[in-house]
Order: sequence, then C-alpha cells, then structure tokens
Amino acid sequence: MSAALTAAHTLRVPIEGMTCASCVGRVERALKRLPGVEDASVNLATETAELRADAMPDLASIRQAVEDAGYRIATNELELAIGGMTCASCVGRVERALRKVPGVMEASVNLATERARMRTAGEVPLNALIDAVAGAGYTATAPAADAQQAPTQVRRDRHERQHLLIAALLTAPLALPMLGLLVGAHWMLPGWLQFALATPVQFWLGARFYRAAWRAVRAGTGNMDLLVALGTSAGYGLSVYHLVRGATHHGPAPLYFEASAVIITLILLGKFLEARAKRQTTAAIQALQALKPFTARVRRADGDIDVPIDAVRVGDRVVVRPGERFPVDGVVLEGRTHADESLITGESLPVAKDIGDRVTGGAVNAEGAVLVQTQAVGAESALARIIRLVEDAQAKKAPIQHTVDRVSAVFVPVVIALAVLTLLAWGLLTGDWNAAVLNAVAVLVIACPCALGLATPTAIMAGTGVAARAGILIKDAEALELAHRVDIVAFDKTGTLTAGRPRLVETLPVQGSSSMLLERAAALQAASEHPLARAVLEAVGSGVAAATDVQAVPGRGVTGGIGAAAAWLGNEALMQEVGVDVAPLAGRAADLAARGHTLAWLATQGVDGPQLDGLLAFRDEPRAGAREAIARLHALGIRTVMISGDNAGAARAVARSLGIDEVHAPVRPEQKVEVVRALKGGGTVAMVGDGLNDAPALAASDVGIAMGSGTDVAMHAAAITLMRSDLALVADALSVSRRTTRKIHQNLAWAFGYNVIGIPLAALGLLNPVLAGAAMAFSSVSVLANTLLLRRWQPVPARRPEVSRAA
Repeated sequence: MSAALTAAHTLRVPIEGMTCASCVGRVERALKRLPGVEDASVNLATETAELRADAMPDLASIRQAVEDAGYRIATNELELAIGGMTCASCVGRVERALRKVPGVMEASVNLATERARMRTAGEVPLNALIDAVAGAGYTATAPAADAQQAPTQVRRDRHERQHLLIAALLTAPLALPMLGLLVGAHWMLPGWLQFALATPVQFWLGARFYRAAWRAVRAGTGNMDLLVALGTSAGYGLSVYHLVRGATHHGPAPLYFEASAVIITLILLGKFLEARAKRQTTAAIQALQALKPFTARVRRADGDIDVPIDAVRVGDRVVVRPGERFPVDGVVLEGRTHADESLITGESLPVAKDIGDRVTGGAVNAEGAVLVQTQAVGAESALARIIRLVEDAQAKKAPIQHTVDRVSAVFVPVVIALAVLTLLAWGLLTGDWNAAVLNAVAVLVIACPCALGLATPTAIMAGTGVAARAGILIKDAEALELAHRVDIVAFDKTGTLTAGRPRLVETLPVQGSSSMLLERAAALQAASEHPLARAVLEAVGSGVAAATDVQAVPGRGVTGGIGAAAAWLGNEALMQEVGVDVAPLAGRAADLAARGHTLAWLATQGVDGPQLDGLLAFRDEPRAGAREAIARLHALGIRTVMISGDNAGAARAVARSLGIDEVHAPVRPEQKVEVVRALKGGGTVAMVGDGLNDAPALAASDVGIAMGSGTDVAMHAAAITLMRSDLALVADALSVSRRTTRKIHQNLAWAFGYNVIGIPLAALGLLNPVLAGAAMAFSSVSVLANTLLLRRWQPVPARRPEVSRAA
C-alpha cells in the first residue's frame, strides 16, 4: 500500500517482518511514543501502519521507531531523469523538493548523470514526484531505455553544436574589433549593427538562460542561469540605453554589446565541452552496457533458432559460435574454447573453457563452437549485476559532497548580494555608474557553482568506471572515499591467501590402516562442500557409505555416527571438548603444523570413551602472486594481518612465506568480528575474504573486500568486490581510491579557490566582464579535464611488486 498522505494528518506506511498479533502491538506502541502522534493502527493482514497526528513526524523518525521495535519499513527505489539543472544549487533544490513528497525517505541527485534516485516507503505515485520537480523549476521524466536515449542524445548534440556555431558567427564581428584595439586599429562597428548582431545572441541563443532563470525565480530560488541572465542583461540593457540616448558632450556613448555576446558564446562553448566531458566520464559503464547481447541461438528439438534474449529461460541450451558473445551465464555442455572476459573481469588473457566450466554473458567466445546450458539471464546475470553495482556507486554521493551541497545552497543568493554591493559601492563612491554596472556584471558572471557541483560526482563516476574496467566493483561512493584512508588490511587465509583447493598429503592412523582412517573421514564428510571434505573425497574415490546424524560444529569440525559408534572429525579444539587424548600423534602434528599443514583429527567412541583413530594432514598452496600482492601493500605503507580458523602453526607458516606482519589463529567465525573490531582501534581496516563465515567480518570492517570467486553472501556484505581471484587487485582498489580521492580534493580546491579569488577581483574592478565570462565558462571544463585524467589509471601488471605510479 502506498506510503502517502491519505487525509489531513494521516500517513500509511508498509511494515515488514510482522508475524503475529504481538508484533502488531509492539509496532503500535513504538509509533504511539513518537511526538505528535495521536493514534497508530497496524493491520497485520495488509502489513500497513496508519498514523494520525497533529504534526506528523518525519519518515526518518518513523523508520527509526519501527526498526527499534525490531521491524522495518518496506522500501522501493525509483529513478528519474532530471532536466534543466545547471549547477550544484539546482541539485539541492531538486533533492529538497523530492524529499517533501509524502513517502520519500531519501533522495539523491547527481548533476553529472542528471539522475535522481529515491528510496520510498512503499509505492509513491510517479506523477507526485514529477510535479514536485516541476514545482522546483525543473523537468522530470522516467529514464529512457538506452536504445531510445542514444538518438535523443545525438539530436541534442547536433542542436547544441548548431547554436554554438551560430553564436560564434554572430559574435565574431563584435569581438574582432576588440582585438584590433590591441594593435591600434579602430574596427568598431556602428552601434545599430552591433545591436542587430548582439540581440539574437542575447535573446535567441541565450534564451536557455532566461528560461532556466525564470523557473528558478518562480520557485523562489536562484541558480547559475540566473547569474548569467542578470549579468548579460545588465550589460546589454546599459548598451541599449546608451545607443538610444545617443552621444554625450564627452563623445560617443560607450557600448558593451560585445561583452554580453561574448560571455554568452563562451558559456555555450563551455557547456558544450562540459557535456562531452561528462559523457566521457561514463565511458566505462557505456562499454559494459554495449556488451549486452540482443539475441541468442537456442537449440530446440527441431533445430537451432535465434530468439530475443528476453525469451531465453534458465535451462535452455544455447549455441555460441566462434567470435560471438556469450548471450547468457551458463555451463559448457559441449565443446572447448577460450573466453575473452577482459571487459568484465579485467583479465587480459583469454580463459580456457572446457566441459563443466562456467561462462559469463558478454564475454567473447574466442575460437570454438560450444553448447551452453543457461543458468542466469536478464537482471540476474553477472553482467547485469556488475552494471547495477557500478550505476549504484555512481549515483550515490561521497560524504564530502554533503559539505559542498550546503555551500551551494547559499551560493547564488550570496553572489547576487555581492553584485548589488559592488554596484552601489562603485556608483556611490566614484559616481561612475557605467563602471559600477560592468563590475557588478563581472561579479555575476565569474561566479560558478557548476564547478562545485561537478567536482565530486564526475570523479566518482570516472574512478568507479576505471575500477570496473580493471575488475574491481565498488559498491558506493562512501567506500571509494573511505578506502584511501585504509592502513590495515586483514585477510582470511583459506580461499583468499591460499588457492582454496587443499590436497590430502598424509594420513597417520593410531591403529588400523590408513585406508580405514580415510574411509571413516570420508563417511563423515560425504555430503559436505567444505574444501577439506572435497580433498578427502577425492582421495578415497567413490563408494563410501555416508555417516548418520552428521552435524557441523562451527569452527571445529563435524560429528556423526559410523555404524553404531559416534565419531568426531575436526581440529584439536574439538578433540579437547570431546575429551580425546591426542598425545600419541602430538609430536608429528606439531611438525606438520609448523610446516604449514592443516590438520584434522578423527576420533570414535570406544569401550572406555572417545579414542583417537588418527590424523589427516592437508596442504593448501598460497595463491599465485600473493607474496607480490602483500609486498605492494607494504610499499603503500599498509600493515597486513591474517585472520584464520586454521591451526596457529599452519597459519604462521603461510604468513611467513607471504611476508604478512601479524597472525590471529585459530579464530572461530564469530571471533573474526571481534578481531576486526580490535584492529579498528589502530586505524582504518579493510577485510578481504571469500567465504560465508567471512561475511560478518567483512561487514564489521571499515571497507569489506570480497573475492569474486567467493560466495554471494560475502560479496553482498562487502563494499568492494574483486571480479577475479587476483590479490594484486586489493592494492589496485586502494590505489584507485587514493587517486580518485585526490582528484576530488583537487577539483574542489580549484572550484572553491576559483570563486574565492575571482569574485573579489571582479568586485574590485580588476576583471573585464568578458574575461570573467571566459573564466566562468572554462572553470567547469577544467574540473572535468582534471577528472578525465583518472581514465589514464591502469592496474599494475600481475606479479610485479612495485606500486602503480598512478597511486
């Protein structure tokens, strides 16, 4: 049900998580405690809460009350394309307008992508959001599909280019005489001809500024267009006044048509270049979207047929020929080939694909025809999820942007006030009202809130884009900004620092044969997907009867029944809990652990209680390139830590071979969070893991980094996902974060510094309005040009210990 005002002082919100009447009571009591709420009624059947209040609390307070009671408000996400924004102050106005719509919990507007994203409590009518944006002086539409958007963008570019060319042709005869004055030539055109050339530039080609300014004024606010419209109109109006008035006893009256026309032309040029640069910052996401296939060749009983990609279903068998893109995620059923996954994972070399191997939609089938069984299509495909993650990251704001938004909210009113003060000060103190008007115009046109609005979002877009191209998916802008401060990186061991494919290398029975020991261990692990279980099952082969009543003991091992006897398989902690004496093999176990082996003890119930049957030793080799990756982190000044559930000897052996600074082992899954929290006392911590038991630690860290080869749970809990199992990407992720954050700071320093220096110079009469207009037009372009340097960032080639110079 809609979260909308259904009557005066009445609000309905959808509630999730309720299961019984007691839940209803808890939610009602929590809502009734809110200030101003007269009554709250919760309906379990419709899962909605209705509040009545004299002064309705904001949604943030309502949400907090519901969450404190142990439930949550059901939310939706919406996106709108916003038209008419020109600067950072526009962003703030659109956000405020959207947040006033009943049911909107959060609203975030991105000036670079011209998109607004909202989180709403239930369904909010699209018309209400569009009307709210229109009331603020802008336009809003549902985002067009990519195929529809491209022709519209082409037409818009052609229109902008034509207007810029016409403005330049009309302005050139006005501007060239100004250059002639530098060499003593007097080429000034007659006043009425200047008027004829300047008027279409002012009111036709510059009409966009008047329209946007009027919308802002009507909404009771201001923006960059208002500054441009006021400034150029003042110069143009003063010139018309002098032209009509005619010559004075001091000679011909001064005309400033060229200043207004040149300012408008330069700003149009700046906007044209700015639009091109903004599109370049989204090049990475556009490249990913271009990988989406439109058709697939599906094998049917009567032959192969081409169908639209939307018609492909999970389980369909798809034929992929050499040179074609894989249209779906799936598993190879027939054939062998290599897949070029460079645009998806950043892996530069083609990856061999054999029967049973997974393929990713969007990758290129390099050489052999293969038959693929579909496992995921559409929104659930890996490519769609990657695009969604990158788009989400680009849409969200970095924490530093909130400070910029607060400045932008008061920027235009302050500039207009300074221009009025400049006009009055020069006019009253000097009596030269011509100079007063020109200096006030210079103040208006040099002020540029555009650069402030573009400084952060464009850098975020470029940074997340180049990271995605390298196989690094960054979930949000906050993670990108925070990662540059990381000074401790903690790693899980198995599957992260090691390959995650342990081999059984030794079996040590206390009594009986090695084969009997192996069979009992295999019986306990017959249904397990644990890496150690797979190693045991590979060693014993097939035909093993599974144990009964098998139960996992988290962080310790498994227990079950073999025949009539209870059995335990796990680490030394499990043996101690059961009361098994491991002394017969303790010496050998210590030696194996010191050399980096993982140990599993097997015990069964005997006549006199649990007795030790034997010991299994496993070896999991460090991941290729892990030592070089750790060396790169050290070169970045980062301390490295290993957190492992393995025995201390094995963990320390791996840590020594890789050069890791600190080891915590053995650590149970629930203890990993405690270790991470303790590490956070010494700095900003990134946690790298791949397993289900790593998810809590990833969430507890400042920056969670999940290996793309790991579980979906780990990837969901992490702020950064590495699309391939290459530990060098950890340093690359921190490197691109540092580079992006530095670009944000450089852009903001330029944007703030430009206004702080330029506005006083203009007010003091030290800047000609034409120069002020040129500076304003190119301030945004310079910010974007600096941002585009991020596209030159490249990850360090594999197996090289030195740090990227881009870092």
